[in-house]
Parts: sequence; C-alpha cells; structure tokens
Amino acid sequence: MEKFFKLKENGTKFSTEVVAGLTTFFTMAYIIAVNPSVLSQSGMEWGAVFLATIIASIIGTLVMGLFANVPYAQAPGMGLNAFFVYTVCFGLGFTWQQALSMVFICGVFNIIITVTKVRKFIIKAIPNSLQNAIGGGIGVFVAYIGLLNVGIISFDSGVPAIAALNQPAFWLFLIGLVLTIVLLVCNVKGAILIGIVITALLGIPMGVTTASDSVSFSEACQALPSTFGVIFTSQGLPSLFSDMAKLPLVLVTIFAFSISDTFDTLGTFIGTGRRSGIFSEEDEKAMESSSGFKSKMDKALFADAIATSIGSIFGTSNTTTFVESASGIGAGGRTGLTSVVVAICFAVSAFLATFVSAIPSAATAPALVVVGIMMTSAFKEIQWEDFSEAVPAFFAGLFMALCYSISYGIAFGFISYCIVKICRKEAKSIHPILWVATILFILNFILLAVI
Repeated sequence: MEKFFKLKENGTKFSTEVVAGLTTFFTMAYIIAVNPSVLSQSGMEWGAVFLATIIASIIGTLVMGLFANVPYAQAPGMGLNAFFVYTVCFGLGFTWQQALSMVFICGVFNIIITVTKVRKFIIKAIPNSLQNAIGGGIGVFVAYIGLLNVGIISFDSGVPAIAALNQPAFWLFLIGLVLTIVLLVCNVKGAILIGIVITALLGIPMGVTTASDSVSFSEACQALPSTFGVIFTSQGLPSLFSDMAKLPLVLVTIFAFSISDTFDTLGTFIGTGRRSGIFSEEDEKAMESSSGFKSKMDKALFADAIATSIGSIFGTSNTTTFVESASGIGAGGRTGLTSVVVAICFAVSAFLATFVSAIPSAATAPALVVVGIMMTSAFKEIQWEDFSEAVPAFFAGLFMALCYSISYGIAFGFISYCIVKICRKEAKSIHPILWVATILFILNFILLAVI
C-alpha cells in the first residue's frame, strides 16, 4: 500500500486517505440520485441511469486513483447533464440515444487532445494570476453549491436572498455548519467527515434524515440493457449522421460538450492541485515532455478523458472530475488511495442506495461551504492593486458562481485578460493557446445564442 501509493512521499497516511475518500464520497453522493432524476426526463429509464452513473463513477475514479495516483473522483457532471436534457434533447430535438452518441464522440475527442498534449499546453498557457483566480473562484463556486443544495438561498422574489428559516433542513444546515467550523478551528482530525456524520444523525429526530425512495439493485440491473451500448445501435451513432443537414448542429453540440468538460476539469485541477501540492513544480516540468505519460498531470488528464467515453457506453452524460473532490483534499487526501476509497463507496452504494441517499443535503452542504472557505485563500496571491491583473481575476473568480459553471468563469477570465492586454498594447505577451481558447469560447457563446 505504502509503496504503490507513495503515502509518506506525499505527506499522508492510510487513515487520512480513508477519511478523505469518505469525505469526498459523501459530499458528491447526491449525484447517484440526482443524475438519473435529470437524465430520465429525456426518456431514459431511471434504474438504467442509476446503475450507469455508479459504474461510470467507479471506473473513472479507479483509473484516476490507480493510474494517476491523485485524489480526484469522477462522476457524471452536474450542468453537463442539464445541457444533455434541456438543450440537446428538449431544445435541439435530438433523441437521448443521439445525445449519448455525441457524448461518446466528445470523450474520444478529449482523449485525442490529451494524448497530443493539447490539454497540458492549455494549462501551461494560463498566467499565474488567472490560475489563482480560478482556484479562489472554485472555492466560491463550491461554497455556493453547498448553499444552493440546501436551499438556504431563495430566488422567490426574483433576486437571491436568504430564505426564511422556517424549515428543519435550514436549521440542520446551520447546526452542521457551526459544528464543522468549530471542529476545524479546534484542529480535530477528520473534522469534515465527522461533521457530515453527526449532522446526518441529528437530522433523524428533526425529520430531515429519512430513507428516500429508490430503485433496488436487481431492478436497476434489469433496466441497464436499455442504455448499455445503445450508441452502437441504429438509434445511436448511425442516426446521428443520417441527416447531413443537421451535421453542423451536431458538430457544434459536440464542441459545446467538449469545451465545457475540458475546462471544468482543467479548472478543478488548477484550483485544487496547485494549492495543495498534488501537482508540484517537478510534475509541471515533467509535463513538458513530448511523449508518454511522464507526470501525474499527464495521467490525471488521460484518466478524465477516457471516463466520458466509458460513461456514455453504459448510458450517462459526460463523466468528469468532480469539484467536490476538494472536500477530500481539504480533509488531507493526497494520493490515489483517496480515489480508490471513493470508488469502493460507489460500489457499495449500488447495494445500499437507500442508506446512502438518506444522508440529506443539509448534512453535506456545510462541508462544501467550509472547503470553499479554505480554497478562497488563493485570492491572496493576486495583485489586486494592479487593476489590469485584478479585472480578469475578478471575472474568472466571480462568474463561476454566478453562471454556475467553472468553464464559463474561465471563459470570462480569458476574454477580459485578452482585452486588458490589447488595451495595454501587450497583445504579443498572450500565449497562442490562450488566443485560440478565447476565440473558441467566444465562438461557443455565439453559436449557443444562435441555436
């Protein structure tokens, strides 16, 4: 165990990694129930998506842990599943089989740009100020996810406001938040996980922690054939390209899938890996190698790339690196052992879905909020007194939460950075890859507005 994961070398130990894995799993376990609830609206069977979600998460997370040896978890991404249903299926009129086929192609494309090292070069092209802004912005985004998950922020009046504290879930969230903060301030080991468990138990007498309805494991297994491998049938890839008049729309949609998936992943790696030391300076130097997988970043990007294609084969939307992995990293996770623990938890959850889903958002939301607080420390590395540096950093950090998208935050950061540099007559200092990425972001916004 020590030799394979290099625990001492990474400044961690077995117990810490286990606690980190449990923490990451419980903060992202909601995807097990939420993803099938979203995708089933397109006509897919709930049980099939439920099992596909778990299988894709297990495979993707195991590859991340065993191949890349980094503490990141994979699962179908929120936002990308909504794009799958509401934009691709409902808005553009594609069938869910065709949408899955596009996700598969997106995964293959991401594998190609990973093997050819385009993804790595994109990371190297991002200036330090924006990297720190992305890290801090993800902190704001993670905390915002926690607040939204429990419904403590209300939009009833048309503008965001604190909801009336007239529901047990709100009080449970506040109790859990205070408890977790106290544990962290007192330097209690495993504070985040302890906070989740105690909060969930306190929710039982409050009526918040209850066993929710779920599909049994056997029923899910019976439903899985309805989605598994459907992209290779006549309803999948062949039908996607049967109407050449729709080809431009198909390509644009695949591009939209790919750019969101890619920059969500890059943002998560940059925002969490650099600050925690998971991706060190030596690792960055190894990234510059022209061939092979010489670094953790190489392997992590490849693991993320293959996860989407695998997930689409089983029957789910884009599988990506979950930003909730930050909670496990915040709990001390530094190696792939954390990911292996998460994968094991996903496997067990297939059989214990009722118990896993019983942990309410009110119990996991405090963990996301405190992890968000930790991550905002990246903002201190930005030279805010330099307005030309503050502008792109501000937009990159703020728009992640406002747009509920890491990739959109990065997009606004890139665009404003280029504008600032042009105005200062420093356009030559902009990395070519940054130019290309910015133009693609602008093109993506235009195409989304048109379609």
